[in-house]
Amino acid sequence: MILVFSLFFLLMLLGMPVAFAIGISGAVFFLQQQTLPYSIPVQLVLTQTQSFVLLAIPLFVFAGNLLNETGITYRLMRLSSVLAGHLRAGLAQVTVVLSAMMGGISGSAIADASMQGRVLGPGMLQRGYSKGFSAGIIGASSLIVTMIPPGIGLVLYGSIGEVSIGRLFAAGIVPGLLLTAFMMVGVAFTARKKGYLPEREGRASVKEIMKTSADCIWAFLFPVLLIVGLRFGLFTPSEAGAFAVVYAIIIGTLVYKEFTWKKFVKSLESTVLDIGMIMLLISLSAIFSYGITWERLPQALAQFLLGISSVPWVIMLIIIAFLLFAGMFMDSTVLILLLTSILIPVAKAIGIDLVHFGIIMVLTLTIGLLTPPVGMVMYVVCSIFKCSIWEYFRESWQFIMITAIVVLLIIFIPDVVLFLPNLIFGK
Repeated sequence: MILVFSLFFLLMLLGMPVAFAIGISGAVFFLQQQTLPYSIPVQLVLTQTQSFVLLAIPLFVFAGNLLNETGITYRLMRLSSVLAGHLRAGLAQVTVVLSAMMGGISGSAIADASMQGRVLGPGMLQRGYSKGFSAGIIGASSLIVTMIPPGIGLVLYGSIGEVSIGRLFAAGIVPGLLLTAFMMVGVAFTARKKGYLPEREGRASVKEIMKTSADCIWAFLFPVLLIVGLRFGLFTPSEAGAFAVVYAIIIGTLVYKEFTWKKFVKSLESTVLDIGMIMLLISLSAIFSYGITWERLPQALAQFLLGISSVPWVIMLIIIAFLLFAGMFMDSTVLILLLTSILIPVAKAIGIDLVHFGIIMVLTLTIGLLTPPVGMVMYVVCSIFKCSIWEYFRESWQFIMITAIVVLLIIFIPDVVLFLPNLIFGK
């Protein structure tokens, strides 16, 4: 496998698309083997596309694009302003609250950062926010989206590791809310230091909050209905994705009456592009993962780490350090695909709950979206605000540290993650 990993990193350095780098280096593993038939890589790619559990991913992506075209995003933005606009740096606070609400719709940090950067970015600059601060808070708050169901990273981890996706969805809610609260505190601290003003003169009245909340009730119901349906066995994760699509169409057509045929076609086009990229990556990663399993790397890694220490939190910190480092150089989706099957045996060996481990792993890897050299969210927000990476990093490091603090918190206090899934699904 040394040759396989070396070739993979070489192809990445040469700028080859990640999916092809994974597929080619995985195929080289089979060329090295004398006992494995060459038909297996083809079978693996085809088998991966036939996975019923992974069907949830394209359906949730489609549902997210549909919900964005129904007017829900605009209504959530208005509610965020009502709830947080009276705080210092009101528009930045709105960004954080909106990300928490958008978690149940987009499921993608990159999509959330792109949308908020283009919609709220000009207003932030007009109010005198620095480019680095604006880019930093929009980028960092987009990580909240990965925790609030239905996050794509959690679906991938659950399907590969055979972990309950319903429990993962429930487990992500509290960490997502913690990220929201901590980042709002971070924004308030920075705003006071820099003199950024509130968006509104005073707090919204209870009547205004209730009226705006009622207008957004269908957005709030979406993740709730998903978890309730999974808890009571009304549908599987894949069927939940289909339910989400139908739900989005019904809300847009019958409730808000803003969904048109033109918007449906636009949603379909966006979904085809998104799914094409994601599913090609998932399919070709199966070849690479087969080699990892064949060489028994997960078992070797578990044995190695247990040789360092038998204390679970020490091993967890080692794994976190590795994930942070890896996340700096590779996309989080790729790393979830490659590392889940390697690290789950390690988590089992040291007695860590796999739902708990999944939340830690996914959140830690998404930090890499904010850091050089290949942080996709970082490049998106820097491009939108036309600021240098240095300017961005200088004013966003505190938000990255806040995310790291939340990771440490959920490592040492597992009930923060496990309380809600245990309450809903039982221990």
